Amino acid sequence: MDQRKTPLYDALLQHEKKQPISFHVPGHKNGLIFNEHHMFNEISKYDVTELSGLDDLHAAEGVIFQAELLLANLYKVKRSFFLINGSTVGNLAMILSSFQEGDCVLVQKNSHKSIMNGLILAGVKPIFISPEYDEDMQTAGGILVDDIINALDQFQNIKGIILTYPNYYGKTYNLKQIIQIAHKKQIPVLVDEAHGPHFILGEPFPPSAVSLGADIVVHSAHKILPAMTMGSFLHFNSELLNIDRLISFLQILQSSSPSYPIMASLDLARSYLATFNSYDKGYTIKEVSGFVHQLKQLSPLTVIEDQSKDPLKITIRHPNITGFTLQRYLEEEGIYPELADIQNVLLIAPLLKNKQNYPFDDTIEKIKVVLTKINSTEHSIHSLNNSIKNINEKFSIIKYSYKELSKMDSYWVLISESIGKIAADSIIPYPPGIPYILLGEEITEKKVEILEVLIKEGYRFHGGIKIKEKKIKVFNS
Repeated sequence: MDQRKTPLYDALLQHEKKQPISFHVPGHKNGLIFNEHHMFNEISKYDVTELSGLDDLHAAEGVIFQAELLLANLYKVKRSFFLINGSTVGNLAMILSSFQEGDCVLVQKNSHKSIMNGLILAGVKPIFISPEYDEDMQTAGGILVDDIINALDQFQNIKGIILTYPNYYGKTYNLKQIIQIAHKKQIPVLVDEAHGPHFILGEPFPPSAVSLGADIVVHSAHKILPAMTMGSFLHFNSELLNIDRLISFLQILQSSSPSYPIMASLDLARSYLATFNSYDKGYTIKEVSGFVHQLKQLSPLTVIEDQSKDPLKITIRHPNITGFTLQRYLEEEGIYPELADIQNVLLIAPLLKNKQNYPFDDTIEKIKVVLTKINSTEHSIHSLNNSIKNINEKFSIIKYSYKELSKMDSYWVLISESIGKIAADSIIPYPPGIPYILLGEEITEKKVEILEVLIKEGYRFHGGIKIKEKKIKVFNS
């Protein structure tokens, strides 16, 4: 197939060239109602609906179907789908379509909140498996093969495995062997590979979950590839799961008024990746490596390196301040990182084609200014390493089922008084969107200790609407 083609994007261009007069939704009428707002006026010309020649996402047989066929051809899978509600909707659909209520499912504990929400909606019984602790990054790492083997031996009725690969910092692990072990037992493996749609480019990028044999894989095309926000891919390549159920849930969960600009950007992002050649890859690695080399010269900044991680994920650290504080300094100079944690700041580098420019040199100059502003005596890093390392058991099961939790009364308590109680809400630092305290989980003293530090440092949270009041919702159990 000719991966240079962009059927949906081309159809939108041809439609706009006709200078069509809109007597259909949306109400901005091809941007005419937005004529004084130039930014929205231009994009609105392509923000159309299911018109003749533009196909229908939920019954694709024309240009959208052709675009999805090109996507499946690129990733070498049975079917691929455009997602216009982000990887969130892909994660929900793959879970709901793969399991029945009451099924036992092995789930990586440091998964995105959309995975946790999918478990709740599906009414499954999750067995959470904790990742190893990454000593260099001082964050949660990947899943160990031996832990998967032990889990499958200890819990005989597991119906599926849900994993996150890579983690937010680009760290990977031996996913190939995990998939092989699971498939020998006829257990499907679902992978949230939101940050790895470019892994099919091959070394020095890690291997892709798609090429390693995962049954369903979800990609955030807007995180690394040049798609619009909320644009994602879902790939189905399973002998163990039912694709008709998956299609049904995608139709239920996705908007019946899909965004054509988002879908067109997915078409373009797929072509961008598919036409990425060895010169492009070499250029990207050369530019990013040069940037990392310059960062290493900026004392006392440290670049945390790991051969098993995505080279586009760059983690930096200052010895005298927290990652949160370093992020604030960087933003004052106009540099906006992806996220910060207690120790680190994460930068995501671009996937460049040959000769494309990016302001790496300007960034280095701005960081030099940042470093002159940091007084090494004014801040101190709160050491939480030992607490974080030992905070989770290897395997954990919530005490009550999600159905039972939905019937229980809840109330608010001070965080300091929540130890030993059952959380009635998930507490999710965002980004990265990985639950810190799970719905139905017992709140421990160590979790309270670290949560109070995160609040003090100004971390943003999803869930826990009274977190700034230092209150948390618990069940009356």
